[in-house]
Amino acid sequence: MSGSTRQGMTKGKKAWLIPVLCLIVGGGLTGISTNLAKFAGEIGLTPLAFLFWSITGAAFILSSYALLRHELPPLSKSTLSYYLVAALVSVAGSNLIFFSAIPHVGAGFVALIISLPPLLTYLAAIILKIERFTKLRALGVVAALAGAGVLAARKFAAPDASMFWIGLALCGPVLLAIGNIYRSLYWPDNLSPSALVPGMLIAASVLLGLVGLMPHFSLAVPMTEILPLVLIVVQAFVFAGQFLLLFLLQKTGGPVLLSLLGSVGAVVGVPVAIFLQGESPPEGLFLGASLIALGVVLVTYGGVKMAKSVSDKR
Repeated sequence: MSGSTRQGMTKGKKAWLIPVLCLIVGGGLTGISTNLAKFAGEIGLTPLAFLFWSITGAAFILSSYALLRHELPPLSKSTLSYYLVAALVSVAGSNLIFFSAIPHVGAGFVALIISLPPLLTYLAAIILKIERFTKLRALGVVAALAGAGVLAARKFAAPDASMFWIGLALCGPVLLAIGNIYRSLYWPDNLSPSALVPGMLIAASVLLGLVGLMPHFSLAVPMTEILPLVLIVVQAFVFAGQFLLLFLLQKTGGPVLLSLLGSVGAVVGVPVAIFLQGESPPEGLFLGASLIALGVVLVTYGGVKMAKSVSDKR
């Protein structure tokens, strides 16, 4: 084997290693985040306060990282609008929904439905004609949505079910899917993830801060114990890693690997909620999770086949 061939194989392996690591670590952080939000509610932190201070901390961490790399978020009319819209749908709105719903529907249920956004993203991409229709991937979307339907139906049927919170929780994946499409369509030219993420998180912090100024909302943190402050710091680092890896995965791995992010989060988040937080397994867990997993596999396999077909034609 020639030296150039070996070098090419090494580069190919490294090219795949980065997105795969982003997928595993980023998905794991997503699953951990839902459980930290549940614990925060148990020690007196409101969802808005916990989210605001954690996002603000993550923005500071990643802004410092960007400063060290000389990649501070650029400020222009187009980038400011990008930060604001991405912050609203990908960070502030969706996470405020999830964090608020967790005390009412459970961290395990939220961890499971977080696996849906990439599948909804594919559905939106078909509607917007960003991606062509294939039967295999469409079947995957149907299977995953059926799985979510099973979980939601069992939740609604529970004696203590809160229709409002279950319905609101299911709106979170829709916002995340909108965010996936928006970030892909309007990604500013020649800008790296480490330059974009701090701008998005700063915008999210501003939006959440404005919500905190409204009546009946508060950003106050209980100061009688140190545990709430420690938890906010931990969540800030989790958010910093989660969103940086999300952008890196979107840039380096493309939509096929991105579609697995929520599933990895569910694999981590659901067992943590059941075994460490003492939650009961969501009703219909086996059937619902199996259908969602089947959907992810079909959508991913269909994407691999489509990518291979495109490369063969070149």
